Amino acid sequence: MTTTSQRLPRANIGISGLDDVLGGGLARNRLHLLEGIPGTGKTTIALQFLLAGAKAGESGLYVSLAETEDELRDGAASHGWTIGDRIRICELVPPESILDPNQHQSLLYSSDLELGETVERIFEAIEKFQPQRIVIDSLSEIRLLAQSSLRYRRQILALKHYFARNKSTVITLDDLTTESTDRAVHSIAHSVIHLDQLAPTYGAERRRLRVAKCRGQSFRGGYHDFIISHGGVQVFPRLVAAEHRHGFIGSPIKSGVSQLDDLLGGGITAGSSTLILGPAGTGKSLLSLQFLATSVQRGERAGLFVFDEELGLLISRAKTLGIDIQAMRDAGDLIVEQMDAAELSPGEFTDRVRRSVDQENIKTVAIDSLNGYQAAMPEEQFLILHLHELLQYLNRRGAATLLTVAQHGLMGEMKQPVDVTYLADAVIMLRYFEARGRVRRAISVIKKRTGPHEDTIRELMINAHGIVVGEPLVDFQGVLRGIPTYVGGAAPLMETL
Repeated sequence: MTTTSQRLPRANIGISGLDDVLGGGLARNRLHLLEGIPGTGKTTIALQFLLAGAKAGESGLYVSLAETEDELRDGAASHGWTIGDRIRICELVPPESILDPNQHQSLLYSSDLELGETVERIFEAIEKFQPQRIVIDSLSEIRLLAQSSLRYRRQILALKHYFARNKSTVITLDDLTTESTDRAVHSIAHSVIHLDQLAPTYGAERRRLRVAKCRGQSFRGGYHDFIISHGGVQVFPRLVAAEHRHGFIGSPIKSGVSQLDDLLGGGITAGSSTLILGPAGTGKSLLSLQFLATSVQRGERAGLFVFDEELGLLISRAKTLGIDIQAMRDAGDLIVEQMDAAELSPGEFTDRVRRSVDQENIKTVAIDSLNGYQAAMPEEQFLILHLHELLQYLNRRGAATLLTVAQHGLMGEMKQPVDVTYLADAVIMLRYFEARGRVRRAISVIKKRTGPHEDTIRELMINAHGIVVGEPLVDFQGVLRGIPTYVGGAAPLMETL
């Protein structure tokens, strides 16, 4: 959900995707909460927030109740960052009375003294450095010192009003490690960002974030995938197709194979999606490559996102069939990316496709295949929603999209792992059939929203020259049962070339 209100002055976090989710950054001179279990990236985001302020000429203060200064500097150095003079680190070690073993049983050793000393030292650091941006790491320590929800809430309120008087923008971190379910800071904080980490049965961990609240400013609701890599956190905002409306002319796009274009009623249409269904080995990848190669020949740029096949093998195989992927890639006309479903989140994949279309001006996109895309997102119902938004976005950008889906089985009735035929504007079906002692391929178009198409079945052959499509075959039985059987004569069939 997206909420709207009067715009407040913003402090950018320094992470473009997160600033986009927040509608420009965090409200200035307010207290904000960043929460998540250990390992979700809270410290990294907090450092990027301070570094962005330093770059803009603002002073910053990192108040650490959990990590040492050396640990913070080492963490920054691992991303290639240098914490300069504009950022001060205040390391709050426990009071001396705690470190003194002779005082462990003293009646003077109380939580009131510990909490009071801690807060006083925070105030002293702020008065000394007068920072414009502050990070408090972490609230878990303050909660433990407070020992009761009432004292904890009062202390956070006192901190909030103190920060407001000093015109500071504050991020407080909470690692959610205490057993308390107290959500007092949620009601006090101006905004709350929740970080989440998922551990799939196989593959790398998946991280995502959600803005739980953000007073007085618009923000993009829902979950957004993010990664932590060298250089910091990268956030991939959830794609909303309705925000990307562009005018374009839905002109026909030909494949360069006249019989295939006849079957499609003149070709596919710009700004439409085409689904290519069929069992393994029927030519789905080659068919999509044919459209990409023709797009490049027209002087346009194209993009290929490969999930299933090793890229080197695909390049070698396509070259033997007359399509030189490497040459088009070297010329900058074809963007090729190898996708690893075990390491890739759906949000990151969507972001790569989006950047290719927006920044590289790609007009034809091929995703090979949806089976690999599904592996990156096992929840089928959410895959459909992701795919719907992605296809709608590509359509509105005027890009023609080709999707391949490998169906289970080779002969007989076949099923696809997820039914997305209703999302596509056109559906091309490939099948095996037997005739005159040979296993042959058949191609047909079963759907095209953007115009008329042939309702015939043609033979498809793949040879050294690429794709060859024959004349319509009329003597078929069992097509609707998924078992096409040719019962005609030899004349319409193609001979091996």
